Amino acid sequence: MDEVASYKNKILHGERIHRVDALRLADANLKSLCSAANEIRERLCGSTFDLCSIINAKSGRCSENCKYCSQSACYHTQISLYPLLDTKQILEKAIHDNTQGVVRFSLVTSGRKLNEEEIDRMCQTVRTIKHETHLEICVSGGLLTESNFKKLKEAGVSRIHNNLETSEKNFPNVCTTHTYQDKISTLKAAQRAGLSVCCGGIVGLGENMEDRIDMFLSIGEFNVQSVPINLLNPIPGTPYEHNKILTNDEMCRIIAIARFLLPKASIRMAGGRRLLPDNGRQCFLSGANAAVSGDMLTTRGTAIEQDVKMLTELGFTIALHHV
Repeated sequence: MDEVASYKNKILHGERIHRVDALRLADANLKSLCSAANEIRERLCGSTFDLCSIINAKSGRCSENCKYCSQSACYHTQISLYPLLDTKQILEKAIHDNTQGVVRFSLVTSGRKLNEEEIDRMCQTVRTIKHETHLEICVSGGLLTESNFKKLKEAGVSRIHNNLETSEKNFPNVCTTHTYQDKISTLKAAQRAGLSVCCGGIVGLGENMEDRIDMFLSIGEFNVQSVPINLLNPIPGTPYEHNKILTNDEMCRIIAIARFLLPKASIRMAGGRRLLPDNGRQCFLSGANAAVSGDMLTTRGTAIEQDVKMLTELGFTIALHHV
């Protein structure tokens, strides 16, 4: 029995593989690796596909210097700038996306964190969406506190998003205005408030496979239910504007390794998927079982209708995936 099959069988019998094992998978035959990851997904997660959409609820003027981000005030990029959207604007998009087939809706805001007045407005918006739709609501509001999270939970938020972005070792190369520990503290605060967490990262920042594996291992320590994996879309004006876009094969390998390390999670294809020649189709056969559909924060995505068609063809059933 080869290593890929051996590791797959371990996972299917409830065991975990270690860092050294994951590093071996980085050199494994790609076809075998992806097939095994897809089998793990089928056996442990079934055919459920967790499809969400997002809204850029507050855009630009961010004080943080994340090198990948078009919304940082540190860089000169061509994006729309606006404060927190009102409830009507957000509700309209939530209802539209719900009718198109998404089961989760995420309100994402720029900036280090929402202030108290913005938190209160966000809570009112969430209450309205919950009254008008059956959507599960996620909020990405920066480095919030436990009390902030409790308010959001009481309003109807079920999940908080906050990415680690990369490994702890590589993080200072990506951002210096906040720390990896700030991210960890935010995740712990959300969980103490009784919220589930959505936490992943971006690949293509200049990191290596060890960084990606270390990030997945860190995520695994927090019982994370949803793991978004973004493919860097190099934005003109940011420090990463000339980064090479990863290939389809590289993305499939990353997704497959994530499935081996996080066997029961929603492995969620997120930003940058549109850069792949098949729009992520092969990644959905390599262990992924979730995606962000529609437009991203400041870049174009894939139409929800198009995603629903593709996922149906692949044999998935769009529904909430509970770990």
